[in-house]
Amino acid sequence: MGFLWSLVALFVAPILVAVFGLLSATLFEAYRRRINNTHVESPAVFEVPNSSKQVPCTHISDPSEKYISLIIPAYNEELRLPGALEETMNYLQQRAAKDESFSYEVVIIDDGSVDGTKRVALDFVRKYTIDKVRLILLGRNHGKGEAIRKGMLHSRGELLLMLDADGATKVNDLEKLENEIHAFARKECHDGDLAASNSSFRISDIPIAAFGSRAHLEEKALATRKWYRNFLMMGFHLVVLLTAGPGIRDTQCGFKMFTRAAARKLFKNIRLKRWCFDVELVFLCKWFGIPMIEISVNWSEIPGSKVNPLSIPNMLWELALMSVGYRTHMWTTST
Repeated sequence: MGFLWSLVALFVAPILVAVFGLLSATLFEAYRRRINNTHVESPAVFEVPNSSKQVPCTHISDPSEKYISLIIPAYNEELRLPGALEETMNYLQQRAAKDESFSYEVVIIDDGSVDGTKRVALDFVRKYTIDKVRLILLGRNHGKGEAIRKGMLHSRGELLLMLDADGATKVNDLEKLENEIHAFARKECHDGDLAASNSSFRISDIPIAAFGSRAHLEEKALATRKWYRNFLMMGFHLVVLLTAGPGIRDTQCGFKMFTRAAARKLFKNIRLKRWCFDVELVFLCKWFGIPMIEISVNWSEIPGSKVNPLSIPNMLWELALMSVGYRTHMWTTST
């Protein structure tokens, strides 16, 4: 019997040590990220083509200068970025030609690409001027969440739209999110006895988040998507439900719009840098009481996705950090 117990202890002890180590690491990292604000204050500059000059970035705390900002994170997107940018610029120029009050900017964030992404982006800066297209270089790869956070913090729009570099969602679908935000804002003003026609009314001052959604395409996607992506997404949706709670069916669609007030609150506080930052956005919206709207958008799968089975451990790690970090914060603030 003594030999049996020794054998059990030999196998169980390393498992317990590993579990304790993982839990300790998760708690430490969650606490570190919660109190670490240095990444928010790191400097950012816009790159100017054919020049050593760099233009200092505006900040989300500053007043808006444009009606809308489009934030595009890019990591090794040399092949897919040109088509998406051409479509985006054509739409924005046509809309500006019809409406003189419509002003815009496109902010591209190069997340440490090692291909020709920077060259492609600078070609568009050169073609459309730095007032219309801006490029931020992160230097090394930080993750999609960090790239979008950086772009949001240094955009000038009253409305801020994040969209993927592959053009999976047509850019004109932004009007769906835009119209829903305006409708919700008018309702909020009416319910609050503030006339929407009041000269002091600005859409940028009302915190609202609009989430593009592919939930209506789920049945078709299951039939056409690769098996490991279906497995990954179904498991991920379950974990998201347990972590962030219900409210948004499709947290991972890369097409989201925020008013400046909402973006200011969300992206000055977000901590996750990679796959799960979308889930943290939902969590933070609930945390700060920011209304969320989910709107169906058109979407098509574009070859070249960077999601793969190896993403699962990182997703679970980030969700664990988020869950432990915010629960620790709630516990410390309530005691």
